[in-house]
Amino acid sequence: MRRRRSIPWIHRWSRPIIGAIAIAGAVLTAYLTVTKLTGGGPACSADAVAGAGCGGVLDSAYAEVFGLPLSLFGFLAYISMAAFALVPLAISSDRQKNLKKQLENSTWWLLLAGSIAMAVFSGYLMYVLATELRTVCPYCIGSALFSLSLLVFTIVGRDWEDLGQILFTGVIVGLLTIVVTLGIYSNINSPVAQANGTAEEVVDADGFIAIPEAMGQPTPPKGWNITTASGEAEVGLAEHLTAIGAKKYGAFWCPHCYEQKQLFGKEAFSKIDYIECDPQGKNPQRDACLAAGIQSFPTWEINGEFYPGTKSPAELAELSDYQGNQEFKYKL
Repeated sequence: MRRRRSIPWIHRWSRPIIGAIAIAGAVLTAYLTVTKLTGGGPACSADAVAGAGCGGVLDSAYAEVFGLPLSLFGFLAYISMAAFALVPLAISSDRQKNLKKQLENSTWWLLLAGSIAMAVFSGYLMYVLATELRTVCPYCIGSALFSLSLLVFTIVGRDWEDLGQILFTGVIVGLLTIVVTLGIYSNINSPVAQANGTAEEVVDADGFIAIPEAMGQPTPPKGWNITTASGEAEVGLAEHLTAIGAKKYGAFWCPHCYEQKQLFGKEAFSKIDYIECDPQGKNPQRDACLAAGIQSFPTWEINGEFYPGTKSPAELAELSDYQGNQEFKYKL
């Protein structure tokens, strides 16, 4: 009798392992998506404010794609990978053996293409984290490790017959991912600095603030110039906030912090007690940010309470019990 060839354990368990990693990644990105959409900040260590930090990274321009949180697209990618890995395991009937075999073959190639794309994209984000944002983001690093693990288990988890086709697929998918990624972030990487225009270029006819699509890279220590003009209401609110000891924590590179500045206008914001948390910014006060436990930018401290996220002048007036002129020029 011929002895049946034993199947390596990694081949037997590769799909459940890949599915478990993908589900863990989906949970992580779902958490980040919910906190982003609800305006809250993720749980980060206080040391994060030494640079962008996890909250600051997730508030940066790199964390949004087509106006939606990048983590939402990550969630969809992880859910898809989990489905590719686990759906064939749900077919156990002998009458569906052919269907199961076809699904296993096709989903392995989908897993390979998906894991290559995710690993390449995560590699780009790690490059941005190290060279542009220059900080540590545990969530970002965790997601990158999940993506790399998916690729490793996809490659070693099956007895691939044609290694040349794997290499060919990797090159094609990798190059396509790089091209698409650079296209998505082309506005961020554009050397054209547009933030020196007039107020009319960033405020629409109804007074709503609109962040330009190609602001260019913020230059330390100042970042983007404030281009809106303040009204009497904005100046009065700013003076009131300072009088009651309110503080705004932010970073020069943060687009939402810039949006907050635009809502006040140049004159009014100069009266705000602004705390710069990035060491490369103007008059940085890192220790104050650490002591306050700031986790995302911008964050307002009003009457001992902390309010993360960009706030309209009307919201700040309500939070601070401002009773003066409230005919504010700009809105969110």
